[in-house]
Amino acid sequence: MPVKEAPGSCQSGQKAEGEGILRAVSSKMAGVSLGIGSWVGLMPAVAHAAPTGPGMVPVTQISAGDTAWMLTATALVLLMTIPGLALFYAGMVRKKNVLSTAFQSLAVTCVVTLVWVVVGYSLAFTPSSFFIGGFDRVLLHGLGFSPDGAEISVSHIASSVPEAVFVMFQLTFAIITPALLTGAFAERIRFPAMLLFIALWSLLIYAPIAHWVWEPGGWLAAQGVLDFAGGTVVHINAGIAGLVCAYMLGPRLGYGRLAFPPFSLTYTLLGASLLWVGWFGFNAGSAVAADGRAAMAMLVTQVATAMAVLTWMALEWWVKARATLLGACSGAVAGLVAITPASGFVDAGGALIIGLVAGVACYWGATGLKQVLGADDALDVFGIHGIGGIVGALLTGLLANPAVGGMHGNMIAQTTGVIATLVYSGVGTWVILLLVNLVSPLRVSAEDEEDGLDISQHAERII
Repeated sequence: MPVKEAPGSCQSGQKAEGEGILRAVSSKMAGVSLGIGSWVGLMPAVAHAAPTGPGMVPVTQISAGDTAWMLTATALVLLMTIPGLALFYAGMVRKKNVLSTAFQSLAVTCVVTLVWVVVGYSLAFTPSSFFIGGFDRVLLHGLGFSPDGAEISVSHIASSVPEAVFVMFQLTFAIITPALLTGAFAERIRFPAMLLFIALWSLLIYAPIAHWVWEPGGWLAAQGVLDFAGGTVVHINAGIAGLVCAYMLGPRLGYGRLAFPPFSLTYTLLGASLLWVGWFGFNAGSAVAADGRAAMAMLVTQVATAMAVLTWMALEWWVKARATLLGACSGAVAGLVAITPASGFVDAGGALIIGLVAGVACYWGATGLKQVLGADDALDVFGIHGIGGIVGALLTGLLANPAVGGMHGNMIAQTTGVIATLVYSGVGTWVILLLVNLVSPLRVSAEDEEDGLDISQHAERII
């Protein structure tokens, strides 16, 4: 007679075993699917260690969002020099020097680009020694994709974006720094000497200081110096170099006796406005990511700048019984300069303090201190960029909020950074000017200066 199967019989066991096999196969297939998904970048399958120097990473490690923001920020920072600074400076000089002053910003952009690509970037942003980088990226060697296209080069400082983006972003900083100092010797330098000076200064002064502060192995970085976007590297550096240039070239003919009316304050306002907008790329872009820190850097930049403008206006009302457009534009630049080193480390309250102090200090720097120093710093490069950079660097040490940037300020480190930049850039600029003058005289003749640099240097004029 047939036997009724009981639970747990042979056939039931075989069925259960078959279901178990199916579940195991399904699990394995799911694992394979996840692995494939990870391989094509749908999810991270392997954690890649952060590089300690420029190197190659899988293309899947690149952030599209960070890259898009950094491309935008780079364009904004270049906008600061051309046309921003070109218009800002051109509007403040006399009519006979407008074209030559604007041309200097354009020429600096081109000269520094070539210096940066050939060797400047390598010296600034490759690890070699505490003082200067190496030659791994000379002529941008090794930049780009691997032969199979699976990997792309990144900087160890910004590993979520292609290294080409980081190179270009930092190039815009290398451009605007010497472009700023041209305002100190406006209306009296020979164009060939200016080009040679800028090339040497970019290589021998800017690149080493950038390495000290922004390369993790640089000696000021190791001391704990905080400079989020260029208070020391850009502004103190350009400010003290500009002051030395003003001393070395001597005052303009008639300085202190004749009025030097600005050609167009409309140009200056347009230039200052472009600088303000571009500065968001300068500061927020220095987060090298599209994240909350970039957002805070943008916010505090706006707050500090507005506070500095109103402070400068109030001082003018107090001293002169009126506010001026030129003063307001100068106050805006002062606030932008001072918040730069602190922008990734302070909150809105700190930004208000920095803007207030910068407005007072830079007003004094462009008026009272300028008279004491006795240098014909034509467009107040030291008074605004030098003094503003010092104020910003020191206040970063006092006001850095760990909740914003995860860092505490260190006044000893910040003071060290300020002094080191002043000494190295000041002495180095003086030496370079001496050498350049041996090859190509720095100053135009008295006749050429009287005619104006537009005609004497470029055979052009504004009708």
